[in-house]
Amino acid sequence: MTFKQRLPFFLGGLTIGIIIVIFVFGKKNTSFDYGPNARVLKTLRVKERIFSEDALKILNTSSEIDTVIISQILKNGNVDLMNKIKLDSCLYQYNIKGKKELKNITLTVINCNSSAIIKSISIN
Repeated sequence: MTFKQRLPFFLGGLTIGIIIVIFVFGKKNTSFDYGPNARVLKTLRVKERIFSEDALKILNTSSEIDTVIISQILKNGNVDLMNKIKLDSCLYQYNIKGKKELKNITLTVINCNSSAIIKSISIN
């Protein structure tokens, strides 16, 4: 068989394989968080959230920020990995900035072993 004769068989098998993989993984709640930004956000999302006094003040006084906005930022935000701070009591402190319409909101989050402490919320 020449290459021209093998190519349609290869592409047909590849297409069927892709459809099967999408079908199998589409039903599962799997995620492929391999980048450092995605790993940090996923780690912070699955932990218990504790709000500091400063963060609670801003949440209570601001009409544009609530816990849903915080969840969206922890799902789709940009983590400033270059300016992470190593802490003695917990692991690291991160600054997370929202994307698109939430880009004026920045969270300062402390990543501890069993919880994520939202230290401050700033609106620019």
